[in-house]
Amino acid sequence: MRASKTFCSLARITGAAPSAEGPYVRRVLRRDDLAAQVPHRATMSARKRAQLPGVSQDRARQLLAGAMVAHAAMDLLDVPELEISPWALREGVILRRLDALAAE
Repeated sequence: MRASKTFCSLARITGAAPSAEGPYVRRVLRRDDLAAQVPHRATMSARKRAQLPGVSQDRARQLLAGAMVAHAAMDLLDVPELEISPWALREGVILRRLDALAAE
Protein backbone atom coordinates (compact mmCIF):
# COMPACT_ATOMS: atom_id res chain seq x y z
CA MET A 1 0.00 0.00 0.00
CA ARG A 2 1.07 3.54 -0.53
CA ALA A 3 2.40 4.95 2.70
CA SER A 4 2.07 8.63 1.92
CA LYS A 5 2.74 11.32 -0.62
CA THR A 6 5.86 12.14 1.37
CA PHE A 7 7.22 8.66 0.63
CA CYS A 8 6.37 9.15 -3.04
CA SER A 9 8.28 12.45 -3.03
CA LEU A 10 11.22 10.82 -1.27
CA ALA A 11 11.30 8.04 -3.84
CA ARG A 12 11.21 10.60 -6.63
CA ILE A 13 14.13 12.67 -5.30
CA THR A 14 16.17 9.49 -4.88
CA GLY A 15 15.67 8.54 -8.52
CA ALA A 16 12.27 6.86 -8.92
CA ALA A 17 10.33 7.41 -12.12
CA PRO A 18 8.10 10.50 -12.36
CA SER A 19 4.33 10.09 -12.11
CA ALA A 20 4.08 11.01 -15.81
CA GLU A 21 5.41 7.52 -16.61
CA GLY A 22 2.20 6.01 -15.27
CA PRO A 23 0.94 4.48 -12.03
CA TYR A 24 2.23 0.97 -12.65
CA VAL A 25 5.90 1.73 -13.20
CA ARG A 26 7.89 0.13 -10.38
CA ARG A 27 9.09 2.78 -7.93
CA VAL A 28 11.36 2.00 -5.01
CA LEU A 29 12.64 3.98 -2.04
CA ARG A 30 16.00 2.57 -0.96
CA ARG A 31 17.30 3.16 2.55
CA ASP A 32 20.87 3.79 1.35
CA ASP A 33 19.70 6.34 -1.22
CA LEU A 34 17.63 8.06 1.44
CA ALA A 35 20.58 8.17 3.85
CA ALA A 36 22.67 9.85 1.17
CA GLN A 37 19.97 12.49 0.61
CA VAL A 38 19.21 13.52 4.22
CA PRO A 39 22.37 15.57 4.98
CA HIS A 40 22.10 17.55 1.74
CA ARG A 41 18.36 18.16 2.11
CA ALA A 42 18.91 19.37 5.69
CA THR A 43 20.93 22.31 4.37
CA MET A 44 18.22 23.35 1.89
CA SER A 45 15.41 25.78 2.55
CA ALA A 46 11.81 24.64 2.00
CA ARG A 47 11.74 26.88 -1.06
CA LYS A 48 14.72 25.02 -2.57
CA ARG A 49 13.25 21.61 -1.65
CA ALA A 50 10.04 22.61 -3.48
CA GLN A 51 12.11 22.85 -6.66
CA LEU A 52 13.14 19.19 -6.44
CA PRO A 53 11.42 16.75 -8.80
CA GLY A 54 8.21 15.37 -7.31
CA VAL A 55 8.12 17.79 -4.36
CA SER A 56 5.23 20.21 -4.04
CA GLN A 57 5.38 23.53 -2.22
CA ASP A 58 3.20 22.13 0.58
CA ARG A 59 5.23 18.91 0.89
CA ALA A 60 8.60 20.72 0.91
CA ARG A 61 8.30 21.89 4.53
CA GLN A 62 7.82 18.37 5.88
CA LEU A 63 10.09 16.53 3.46
CA LEU A 64 13.15 16.54 5.71
CA ALA A 65 11.20 15.29 8.73
CA GLY A 66 9.58 12.64 6.55
CA ALA A 67 12.98 11.54 5.26
CA MET A 68 14.33 11.23 8.79
CA VAL A 69 11.31 9.23 9.98
CA ALA A 70 11.36 7.00 6.89
CA HIS A 71 15.07 6.32 7.24
CA ALA A 72 14.82 5.62 10.99
CA ALA A 73 11.90 3.23 10.49
CA MET A 74 13.61 1.42 7.63
CA ASP A 75 16.80 1.17 9.70
CA LEU A 76 15.04 -0.12 12.84
CA LEU A 77 13.02 -2.65 10.87
CA ASP A 78 16.03 -3.60 8.71
CA VAL A 79 14.14 -2.82 5.51
CA PRO A 80 16.57 -2.07 2.67
CA GLU A 81 13.87 -0.80 0.30
CA LEU A 82 10.17 0.00 0.05
CA GLU A 83 8.09 -0.39 -3.07
CA ILE A 84 5.89 2.62 -3.70
CA SER A 85 2.41 1.52 -4.75
CA PRO A 86 -0.15 3.41 -6.84
CA TRP A 87 -2.76 2.45 -4.23
CA ALA A 88 -3.56 4.67 -1.29
CA LEU A 89 -4.24 3.35 2.20
CA ARG A 90 -8.02 3.69 1.84
CA GLU A 91 -8.07 1.49 -1.26
CA GLY A 92 -5.96 -1.10 0.55
CA VAL A 93 -8.39 -1.16 3.46
CA ILE A 94 -11.34 -1.56 1.10
CA LEU A 95 -9.64 -4.34 -0.89
CA ARG A 96 -8.64 -6.18 2.29
CA ARG A 97 -12.23 -5.97 3.57
CA LEU A 98 -13.60 -7.24 0.26
CA ASP A 99 -11.16 -10.17 0.38
CA ALA A 100 -12.32 -11.01 3.91
CA LEU A 101 -15.99 -10.85 2.87
CA ALA A 102 -15.31 -13.10 -0.14
CA ALA A 103 -13.61 -15.65 2.11
CA GLU A 104 -16.66 -15.91 4.45
